[in-house]
Amino acid sequence: MTVSNNASPSPAPFPEHEWRAAILSELHARPFLPLEAPRRIYHFAFATNHEEALADRQALERLAQARDVPPPPAGSKFHYLRFGHWRLRWEQHTEFTTYTWSTGKDADRAFHHADPVASGEIFFEQPGRLIVATHIAVVDRTQQLEALADLFNSQSLCVIRADKNAANVLTDFAPDAQGYTRFVIRLIDARPREAGRLAQRIMEIETYRTMALLGLPLAREVSPELRAMEWELSEITQALRGAPESNDSHELLRRLSALLATSEALSNRTAFRFGAGRAYHALVKNRLDLLNETKEGVYSTLSNFLSARFDPAIETCNAVEARQLRLSNDVERATNMMRTGVTLEMERQNSALLDDMNRRNRLQMRLNRMVQGISLAGLAYYLIGLFSYLARGMKALGVLPKDISAETASAFALPIAVLCAWAFMARVRALSRRAMEEEQVD
Repeated sequence: MTVSNNASPSPAPFPEHEWRAAILSELHARPFLPLEAPRRIYHFAFATNHEEALADRQALERLAQARDVPPPPAGSKFHYLRFGHWRLRWEQHTEFTTYTWSTGKDADRAFHHADPVASGEIFFEQPGRLIVATHIAVVDRTQQLEALADLFNSQSLCVIRADKNAANVLTDFAPDAQGYTRFVIRLIDARPREAGRLAQRIMEIETYRTMALLGLPLAREVSPELRAMEWELSEITQALRGAPESNDSHELLRRLSALLATSEALSNRTAFRFGAGRAYHALVKNRLDLLNETKEGVYSTLSNFLSARFDPAIETCNAVEARQLRLSNDVERATNMMRTGVTLEMERQNSALLDDMNRRNRLQMRLNRMVQGISLAGLAYYLIGLFSYLARGMKALGVLPKDISAETASAFALPIAVLCAWAFMARVRALSRRAMEEEQVD
């Protein structure tokens, strides 16, 4: 007998969406299976990645072929097999794979049978690292509740009535000598399907509870590193108050950038685990609500027990995640402030540099005007000197009138020399300005 998740065909002649079959099969992927007392159930969950999940499917196919039972169909996430008096329920999830073995043989007395794995009564290849091992004893109402309660640690014992008083559930959430966490389901007037649904919800609570708590060791592991980064950020922000010099500002900015990178790497390292923990926590709460539990006598309920121990662990993970987010925001804000300060300092330095350059340009222009003035006077003086030579020669040749001396002629030529020198310098400035404009255009 096998049960698996097979998709129904699409009504002709409509082409169906490529994911329609997967969506339909998901709704029926994990049906509740009827369950009658007495029965003993062994539920195992293993953390598996993609490669381990593929290898596990192949191992299950080999197991099915060796026992001459149909293997799981390709792509199925759920399969149900029967090996003699044993039934196996196999499921694959995103992060883990479960094997649930159950039998009615030797199940009259709760927890009085040897470990079937150690004894070789059941055998399968371990697909990954074990995270859940649960032993559930299903008994009928003839078993006395007080006698069943004596099987557990009284300090953490939880006893409830579930499914509108259809059954009792007992557990202490503590592993026994073989490493199993133990539950007893005492059926009062539960029908087989109700009993199967109740057993599956108990296994889901235990599995999802364990998966949710995987974030707690990680939260404790990263807390010292997170605390060190918070102290470093505090030291940097205190140093920022001291109005450091430019070199110090650049060093603080380098430290802030490195701290921001480290903070982001830490967040990426923990984001998936903490997010998955919240999702599993919500699933546990949902399954507890579906139990419709009521208090039994003086005993604690499952919800009260988990609220006192399970919820604080999840809140610890949430608190660490909130600290990470706050640290990242604080580092980013401090980095932006630091960059703003460095930018303002650079702008101040650039402004001072521009002012100095303008002052130097003004001085250079004054110097150029002075040089031009000196050059004009020198050129005029040079021209007068040339004309004085010409005037003396003309005087010696008798070209000039006798009553006009060479010095007088040179004096009359002074305005003409100054005018010629000024025109020459103006021409030189115009040519120079035109050359600079052409260079800027290029």
